[in-house]
Amino acid sequence: MLKITEVKPNLLIELEGRPYQVLNAAHQMLGRGYGMTRAKLRDLKSGTIIERVFKGNETVKEVLLEKIKAFYLWQKEKEFHFVDVQGEKEFVLFEERVGFSKNFLKEGERVEILFFQDEPLLLNLPVKMAFKVVETEPGIRGDRETPGTKKAKIETGFEVRVPLFVKEGEIILVDTRDGSYVGRAK
Repeated sequence: MLKITEVKPNLLIELEGRPYQVLNAAHQMLGRGYGMTRAKLRDLKSGTIIERVFKGNETVKEVLLEKIKAFYLWQKEKEFHFVDVQGEKEFVLFEERVGFSKNFLKEGERVEILFFQDEPLLLNLPVKMAFKVVETEPGIRGDRETPGTKKAKIETGFEVRVPLFVKEGEIILVDTRDGSYVGRAK
């Protein structure tokens, strides 16, 4: 159990049997040592965001999610299909739970899925992933004062802003948190 003063952003907690991610938390000390914490929480099952005020002596339970390594298989409409690395168990994550990560899923890609009470909740990708540039315009140098960028489509169909020197067919590293160019893959 955690004291309310230990509630911090990105912490996973359980309230009324449901898992929540703390988006932000503001601690306030009131008179005579009485404190409270105002927190914004995201329900990991439904995606809804709520605000909750925790009073001085309240405690919350930290959620420990089970991590399972899996391979991405395919997508059918809004369903993303995965199989654990042993090939024993297949499961589905819906688009709402996959979120922005859907732009970086390649068939056969190894991922990590977080489970809460045997239910798949979240998809974890490596922070940096390598992708082949399948389409980009040639970069024209010398037509601007500052270094320029251009659009490049990677093998998943997602468009990334890349430096002018990146050519079609090159392998680049992309930050999966925001979709930004990191560098060339080695």
